[in-house]
Amino acid sequence: MVHADNFGIGSFVAHENLRIAQEQMIKDGIIALEEKGFLFAAAPTGIGKTAASLASALEVARNSESAKQILFLTGRQSQHRIVVETIKKINSRINKVKPDVKVVDIIGRESMCEDVDRITGKCSCEEDIVEGSKQKRREDLKEIILESPKHVDDIIKIGKKRKICSWTAARSAVKDCDILICDYNHVFIENVSESSLSAMKIDLENTILIIDEAHNLPDRIRNGLERRAIMKTFRDSRFEIEEYLGSREQAMKKLDLSELQDNYGISDIKEALRQMKKLEKEMKKWYKKKETDLIKSGKKDMKISTSDFIGEIDSILNEELNAKNEGSFSILKKLINQLNKVKVEQEDDGDDDEKDTACTRLADLLSITLEYLHSTALVLVFDLLGEEGRIRSFLLDPGVVSGPIFSGTNGAILMSGTLFPPEMYADLLEIPKTRKIIMTEYESPFLSDRRPILVAKDVTTKYTERNHDNTEKIREHILAVISNTPGHIAFFSPSYALMDDVLGDANWLPGHIRIIDEEKRMSKSRVNGIVDELLNERRNHRQVLLAGVLSGKLAEGVDYPNNILDAVICLGLPLAPPSARQDALKEYYVERFGSNKAWRYTSTQPAINSILQALGRPIRKSADRAIVILLEKRVILRQFRNCLPTNINILESPDHNRTGRLTKNFFKRNPEPAIEIE
Repeated sequence: MVHADNFGIGSFVAHENLRIAQEQMIKDGIIALEEKGFLFAAAPTGIGKTAASLASALEVARNSESAKQILFLTGRQSQHRIVVETIKKINSRINKVKPDVKVVDIIGRESMCEDVDRITGKCSCEEDIVEGSKQKRREDLKEIILESPKHVDDIIKIGKKRKICSWTAARSAVKDCDILICDYNHVFIENVSESSLSAMKIDLENTILIIDEAHNLPDRIRNGLERRAIMKTFRDSRFEIEEYLGSREQAMKKLDLSELQDNYGISDIKEALRQMKKLEKEMKKWYKKKETDLIKSGKKDMKISTSDFIGEIDSILNEELNAKNEGSFSILKKLINQLNKVKVEQEDDGDDDEKDTACTRLADLLSITLEYLHSTALVLVFDLLGEEGRIRSFLLDPGVVSGPIFSGTNGAILMSGTLFPPEMYADLLEIPKTRKIIMTEYESPFLSDRRPILVAKDVTTKYTERNHDNTEKIREHILAVISNTPGHIAFFSPSYALMDDVLGDANWLPGHIRIIDEEKRMSKSRVNGIVDELLNERRNHRQVLLAGVLSGKLAEGVDYPNNILDAVICLGLPLAPPSARQDALKEYYVERFGSNKAWRYTSTQPAINSILQALGRPIRKSADRAIVILLEKRVILRQFRNCLPTNINILESPDHNRTGRLTKNFFKRNPEPAIEIE
């Protein structure tokens, strides 16, 4: 295969004129992927990393000896449209001797289908359609999807108009496409990938991965194995089995299968019900004992060994003399299998976290704990939810999941504005060191001038230094920024408690400014509504202080368009509070990486990266401008300063007067948000 230097940037660029960093990223991607390797791209907003990653992957995939598919993985639906539009630009510039790039854009089934029956798993998209015409309709929709790049919303609209399931048609089109745009879950969450990839006929050995916002991947993998159970989970599971048994018996009577009850699974369901009643009774004692131990310890939570939890359940299931034990955990595994078969009607309360049955949630916790029974990569933590004991599973090492996946692919590009340091993410994800790995921090040509970063040296959120004088100084800095900023300001705090402490009743703020607070459980529609409110308030020349938390939805999950934020204020360092999980994480990483890396990977770097995410909110295009103020003197200490990208230029402010002057001077030099012309 020819090398990047011979054909430069290849044939799949989306823009005629490339930025220096964008061109370099394309070349790095080609070099890495040619050798089935990996590019870790710490690429700030504005250099065109989406287009660069696609150009690299398409060049290598199209010039490969065997067909290669590209999976563009992103956790944000807003990014789906950007990818589709970029592919349209690539197609418009392709030498027409080459075929256009075919793409399928897909999201979760419940978002693509009209209505999905949770018992049967069937949707209502194709109701009233004659069975004989369904396949032809699906094939027609599949061809429409592949003929030109379409955003998933457009696919859904066409499906509704033609009364055919857009989710089914899109999945069937995947085997014939060049690029699939989908969520991380399709590859990195086992119970999703097992069904999804095989159904779409995707073979990871013949794929190239592009992972957008890759700084989120370790936590996304960890969250994929987080499960929890309180005593109510055991009780609700028993209720669900009783309901399931009743519905099966009723169905059996209707079908006159009374003599075939064993073949209909009735005896197995009855056995599972008996076992669940036993577990409900006996596990209550175990939970009570753990609650007592936790209270005696004086801590908020405590680590529980996997063998303690699983061993207790297994002994309860095996304590009867007539129990037929066919090997290690055989009865428990049979119960887990039966729990996964339970189907019951559920009220649709809109809570995505509770859309599974109690039986499924309990089965998942038991399965995960069994899988990692002899591994230190997973920890169980016991705490109190209100006054009730709760056990939770936490995966400490995302690499045990991602390592084998990356080893099985044809390479990957992992990119993010805060993929820093790239070496940390390569370590955490267990990228195979036998393959080529390129790690690069790409420089933005405009960030230092159009997004200066100011650090206040006289304030902190360090617990031992929190007092009235410190809070007053923090407020003075905020006032200095508000007084010298023409438009909206975002204020992000490490916690809701600190946010409330600093803002208080807000009577110290100017009367003209409107405050919009982040809520702890904000819906997606509410978050989108806030962006609309900001745009509307700017049209009405009214200033807003948007108040949220670092690592929250407003600080990480939102793109603020049209340079709607003029300034961002970040308060403190969002260091992880002490907990059994955090202690286990540090202990595990000390064993894997040594004490210096362990401290950085579990504490200082995640805190700094959370700030980096927040300060990236106002700058989405090269023409945008905003000033960033960090209200935390510890940022300039060596252990935290070393966690910042080398190309970040920091200005220091000794007091609020300097903060005010620097803010005023910045907006004198940059009076109006510039509009980028494409």
